[in-house]
Amino acid sequence: MRKVIVLSFLTLDGVMQAPGGPDEDRSGGFAYGGWTVPHFDEYLGKVMEEQMSRPFDLLLGRKTYEIFASYWPLQDNEPDPVAAGINRATKYVVSKTLERTDWQPSRIIKGDIAAEIRKLKAQAGPELQVHGSSDLIQTLLKHDLVDELWLKTFPVVLGKGKRLFAEGAMPASFKLLESRISPSGVSIANYERAGEVKTGSFA
Repeated sequence: MRKVIVLSFLTLDGVMQAPGGPDEDRSGGFAYGGWTVPHFDEYLGKVMEEQMSRPFDLLLGRKTYEIFASYWPLQDNEPDPVAAGINRATKYVVSKTLERTDWQPSRIIKGDIAAEIRKLKAQAGPELQVHGSSDLIQTLLKHDLVDELWLKTFPVVLGKGKRLFAEGAMPASFKLLESRISPSGVSIANYERAGEVKTGSFA
């Protein structure tokens, strides 16, 4: 069984929209694109390199795929293990409108997305990393298809924007696997799915 691992940059209030630049995603009038940049230190870069140097394929929404496809194929794989991993990975692109992909190896996923991803998880292969792809993540969470969350929470509050846990996420428990803090104050925490939500009382 292949794991689906969601890697997300988040604000303290859960916003994940446009972390990397002003024009990444202005939908909804979002004006804070690039909010990760002032806090993205060398330590965090090493964490990302570590997480993306292992074998993986990519599971992406169309918008994130197009952003990645406009950048990563132009990067030199030789000195950059992140570029090498992304360019080598099979890109599974969830889209209703995309008809072809020029950045190979890629495959378009259409139809019943949850059913198609369950089939993909059942196949032999490396883990499936999800980057960006906020709409796709909502589908994954709604259908309980996320095995692990690798989150980087930045010391910023934005008040508006697309959130990791929007309406429709299935109630679920997660277990903390690892946590670190970068020198710039970014909380790095990895969680794995851990059954149903448990409740209790202090009464």
